[in-house]
Amino acid sequence: MHAAIDFGISNTDAVAYVGNELRHWDRPSKGQPDPELVRVVLAGGGIELSSLRQLAVTGGCHRLLPDQIDGCAVVSVGEVEAIGHGGRALAELAEEKPVLVVSAGSGTAVVEGHDNRYTHVTGTGVGGGTLLGLSRLLLHTTDHHEIDALAQRGDPNGADLSLGDVVNGPIGQLPAEATAVNFGRLARHNLAVSREDLAAALVTLVGQVIAIVAINAARARQIERIVVTGHLIDMSSVRAVLEQVSDLYNTPIILPPNAGHATALGALLVAMN
Repeated sequence: MHAAIDFGISNTDAVAYVGNELRHWDRPSKGQPDPELVRVVLAGGGIELSSLRQLAVTGGCHRLLPDQIDGCAVVSVGEVEAIGHGGRALAELAEEKPVLVVSAGSGTAVVEGHDNRYTHVTGTGVGGGTLLGLSRLLLHTTDHHEIDALAQRGDPNGADLSLGDVVNGPIGQLPAEATAVNFGRLARHNLAVSREDLAAALVTLVGQVIAIVAINAARARQIERIVVTGHLIDMSSVRAVLEQVSDLYNTPIILPPNAGHATALGALLVAMN
């Protein structure tokens, strides 16, 4: 049996091959990686160290772990390599096809893959941590389920300015309802904006930044395939923004299922191979 753990800033994700089944689970990140935390994480998926041939680890401070725990070999996998392999696997893309994998976690990392080689090419500090931090200030919650529900009921233009507001119509390929200034309506006026509209504006801001960074990087590197992974796209509202930007710029963005476990899966695949 093989397993892997990704020690992220906000979430700790684990995957394991149990027979022919790929099992995945997660828990909020708490504390630095150590042997006891490894045992606790694996137990959350019903896995014991004694049943493993090896354990792959990646993310965060995974290098704090020893080479062996309870007789099980611990294999360290670089996070860039794990992100790339995991995103490609979830998107079911052949190795010979160039790909840009965007890991949208607490922050956002952009990894380029050619053949079996992966390189970090860019990124942004804007990500899930940004969304939760600003939500704490503006919505008085960091519950991503609540933020997602609010955003799906809200209108971002309750806080944003659209192109229609600024120039009375579209610009180029962008329609009049496209965002011109994030939170620009609040810069102009002292308005009472609903929690729903604030949530929608926050999700729009974060999602647009990630999508535009990804699209610009893909164009600069002449790569046609973009895959976004990470727990941020567990939120339907974020997925909707990424899809909207994808459509506006006529650039496909792949949003695979179980995207939050991509980096752990990548570490598992690297260690197994």
